[in-house]
Formats: sequence, C-alpha cells, structure tokens
Amino acid sequence: MAETRLLRIGEFSTLTRLSARMLRYYDANGVLTPAATDDVTGHRFYAASQVREATLIRQLRDVGFSVSAIAALLPLRENPEALGRALAVQRDQLIADAEAARRRIAEIDRLISQTNRRAIMAEITVTTHPAQRVVALRTTIDTYADEHKAWIAAMEAIRAQGIPLASGLCGATFHDLEYREADVDIEVWEPVGSDAVAADPLTIRELPEQKVAVATFRGGYDQFGPVNEQLAEYITSSGLEFAGPMYNRYIVGPADTQNTDEYVTEVCVPVAHIWMMPLRVAAI
Repeated sequence: MAETRLLRIGEFSTLTRLSARMLRYYDANGVLTPAATDDVTGHRFYAASQVREATLIRQLRDVGFSVSAIAALLPLRENPEALGRALAVQRDQLIADAEAARRRIAEIDRLISQTNRRAIMAEITVTTHPAQRVVALRTTIDTYADEHKAWIAAMEAIRAQGIPLASGLCGATFHDLEYREADVDIEVWEPVGSDAVAADPLTIRELPEQKVAVATFRGGYDQFGPVNEQLAEYITSSGLEFAGPMYNRYIVGPADTQNTDEYVTEVCVPVAHIWMMPLRVAAI
C-alpha cells in the first residue's frame, strides 16, 4: 500500500479556502500546526485529516470568533452540545451588535436630516406647573430610545386594570441625576381623577407643583439635542439651576398622529434661582 503523502500548503489552502498567509498566521498562533515542516526550506505540509479542522477554523472565523476564541473552541469539535452553546452565545452577541449598528445608522440618518433642515427654535418660558394626580409606571429601560417600551408596558397595565384617564398631558420623568448610556431610570405617567386606584406595577401619585423652565417645540424627537442646547443657554443666562429631575410633557405625540412634523413636546426642567457669586481671582 502506497504511503499517504502530505499536502503542500498551496494544495491545503485550495481545499480549505484558507489563504496561505492565514495558514502561516494560525501556525504562528498555535491554532493549526502543520503535520510537518521542512527543516531546510521551512515549507509547511498538512495531512488530509486536517482539512476538517481547518474548515471549522474558517467557519468560526467567518462568524466573528477571534483567534484566541477559535483556539479555545477547537477542542470542543467532538462535543457538539458544548460547541453549540458557544455558537449560541456568539449568535446573541452578533444580534446585540447588529442592534447597536442599527441605532448608529438611525442616528446618522437623523444627523443628515438635521443638516438639511432649518434649525428648530424652541419657545422657552418659565412657568409654574400645578400639582397633578397621575397613574405612573417607573421602570428601567436600556436606552432613552427605548422610552416607547415603557409606554407600552404602562398602557397595557392601565387597560388591564381598567383605570380611567383624566384630561391633561401625559409625560415622562427621567430620574437619573446625569445622562445614562444604559439602564435609564424612567417614569411615564398619565393624568387620573381623585378616586383612581392602581396595583403593581402601577402607582397613583401626586406630581408636585413646581417652577419649571419649559422649552416647547414642534417636530420629531430627533430635535431634543438642539432644543436642550437652547434650554441650557436660557437656564445659565437667567441665573437658574436644576431643582429636580427633568421631564417631558407630550402635547401631540405618536398616539395622536403618525406625522412626526406634527409632534408638539414640552421639555421641562424644575428650576430655582441662584445667587451669582463674583469670581475672585488671586493676585499673582
């Protein structure tokens, strides 16, 4: 019986669809070691039995695994259940990455839209919002863009409990003391009458009377950035400071129209006057 010969690197590359450069790289990193290496020329040779292993390496690479992860996964090729669990974790990560990419693309689209649109000018006033009795749902959402999920949960609970709503504006309060990149503490609320009762996950509570700086604008929610900029300039130039969590009130929103240009929103910041202390510069 003739002795089975080894495959030259070019032949092995053709059969496995891994370039010779990548085969050398995997060898250098201990992922796929040639069956033999010529001591004089340094040429690499591979056994036919290594095609299966190289094919798995290529497949793992193509779904996003790093070289170190591939090295850790190769011993699992004889354990389909364990390999399947690892692939499921990678699948979940790719889904999360795709969602993050989708949000970035949406943000790019909003930026493009802003550059092609006349700047939004908000109407800013300082007023007093009276106390208001509301039914509220306080929860944590992944990002600010997920506010609609809080509204869906709140409205489902309100309907399930048969809570009648009163006239007035609905809104959302953001309880975090600073901007959050994740795990946003939000409370969405709808006005109710004095006899309203609620059970978990809802609560009935009284929004206090408070002095607020209000920026009212018309248009989509992608305008929050420039509106907040105008509101910041107004607050700092008027000798005001934050006196409570920021909240939005929705005069016209998704429940009223599908045309985002028709949305009307109030961005509200509870405020108090501060004493403007003169800066003292030490003599040099």
